[in-house]
Amino acid sequence: MRTRGYFWDGEYVRCLIVDDSPDFLAAARRLLEREGVTVAGVASDSAGALRSVEDLRPEVVLVDIDLGGESGLELVSKLDRTPAGGESRIIVISTHAEEDYHDVIEAGPAAGFLSKSSLSARAIHQLLER
Repeated sequence: MRTRGYFWDGEYVRCLIVDDSPDFLAAARRLLEREGVTVAGVASDSAGALRSVEDLRPEVVLVDIDLGGESGLELVSKLDRTPAGGESRIIVISTHAEEDYHDVIEAGPAAGFLSKSSLSARAIHQLLER
C-alpha cells in the first residue's frame, strides 16, 4: 500500500534515496519528509537500490553519482533497464558541480541533476516539471 506524501502532477510522490553516506541519507530523509515527500526507503549501494526499486516502486529515485566503489551513473542505466526502475523518474544528485557531468547526464535516462546542497521538495518538483 502506498503512503501519501508530496503531491506532484496529480499524484503523491514516493521517493527512494541512494547514497553511500549514512549521514547524508538521514539528513536528506529528514529534510524531504519535513517538506512533505514520502521517503519510501533508502539504499547505500546498487544491489540495495535495485531491490528497493523492485519492492517499493517509488515514483522518484535520487541517485548519488559516487556510491563508494560503484558508479551512480551506471546504476542509473541499470535502473532504467529494469521494469520497476523504468517506471521511476531518476534524478542524479552530487556534491560535484553539474558541469562536471552535464553531457553524461543529458545523454542518459535521468530526468536531471540536483546538487545535494540544493536538494528540496521544491527543487525535485521543478526538475520533474521540465
